[in-house]
Amino acid sequence: MPSLPEVLRNRNFNLYWSGVVLSQIGTRGTVAANFFHVYALTGSVLQTGLVGAAQAVALLVLSPLGGVYADRLDRRRLLQWAQAVAMVVALGLAVLTLTGVVVAWQVLLSVLLTTAAATFDQPARQALIPAMVPRSQLPQAFALLNPSREVAVLVGPAVAGLLITVGGPGLMYALDAITYAALIGVLALLRVPRLATDAAPRSLWHGIAEGARFVLHRRIIWKLMSLDLAATLFGAYRVVLPALALDVLHVGGTEYGMLASAPSAGALLATYVVFRVVDRSRRLGRVLLISTVLYGASAMLLAQSPTLLLALAAAGLIGAFDAMATSIRHAAVQLETPDELRGRVSAFYQMSSRGGPALGDSFIGAVAGAVGPVLALTAGGLVPVLYAAAFLLRPNEVRAYRGAEEPSEEAAAAPQGRLRP
Repeated sequence: MPSLPEVLRNRNFNLYWSGVVLSQIGTRGTVAANFFHVYALTGSVLQTGLVGAAQAVALLVLSPLGGVYADRLDRRRLLQWAQAVAMVVALGLAVLTLTGVVVAWQVLLSVLLTTAAATFDQPARQALIPAMVPRSQLPQAFALLNPSREVAVLVGPAVAGLLITVGGPGLMYALDAITYAALIGVLALLRVPRLATDAAPRSLWHGIAEGARFVLHRRIIWKLMSLDLAATLFGAYRVVLPALALDVLHVGGTEYGMLASAPSAGALLATYVVFRVVDRSRRLGRVLLISTVLYGASAMLLAQSPTLLLALAAAGLIGAFDAMATSIRHAAVQLETPDELRGRVSAFYQMSSRGGPALGDSFIGAVAGAVGPVLALTAGGLVPVLYAAAFLLRPNEVRAYRGAEEPSEEAAAAPQGRLRP
């Protein structure tokens, strides 16, 4: 019988892992409920897209600040405070919804506040992992955390769909508040040393500028960010899912939950293939670009699907190709970033990785309000197909990217990606 991986014998990591998965289930379920709730209250795809606009405002304005604090403060305390703010917001929205007095702008305000808290949460989460596990166990830790996130994205919307059917979105918001409280408790139980942080007496703006300069001078990083934006800004499928479910496929809340969960199901089913490709392929740049092309094509297929079964299959393919592209992009950014800048670079990267979908929800929602959800997503999906194909057709840093090379002792503190000329 194979022995348990070392990282699963780590008390702190096991506590953190379980708490994060539970909290993410609540968060992902609430996002799905927000979209459904605004559409149910307004009947407008355009106003549903404002959910994404609220997320985008918070992400774009506060992400750099969250990254600076993640490089300066106790990451565990920062994460606890961020979770506490989100818990209070979720609880307030649950009360308003369950008492029947909620209106659409209150849902949008809750999205803005929750996303604002998350801009401090996400960089702190990434920086906290090295404090819990030794360097030799970091690959195992991330190998578990990444699929776990997909489990949350899969389970959360499905739970939201079920709770919406049973008692409305308010039940999902109440569950979300409980999961935030659970993670706050888990973080209090962790025994981790303080990470070395940027303690130099410099201004916040200096710290933000330092991170921005690093990103701008690493061509591969901002090119990866542009590919991320092309896929998520124009292939933003989440915002049209309620309209596709209710008005095109003529199904209800449960089926909407299935459709919202299908991309994560596809990502989970593709996990083994993704790990094998990332581990063995020496043409990761090409794999990334082809996956981006196929992501856009899958979004177009989802838009054109006449049946729920075909729509579920297309949504699953979106998740599978997104998982492949995201895994390669994320690893490349981490390999190009030294530890002392990791919080800030992670924050800037989340402006594309999370800000892109948020802006995309607003943009595609507006287009769908004018021309309908089918045409909006079909045209939008074509953009990443053409943009990634342009990278494939000429030599560049992304196409040449081959992945990680084993760092030497001198380079171990700041490994670099290897490019093939």
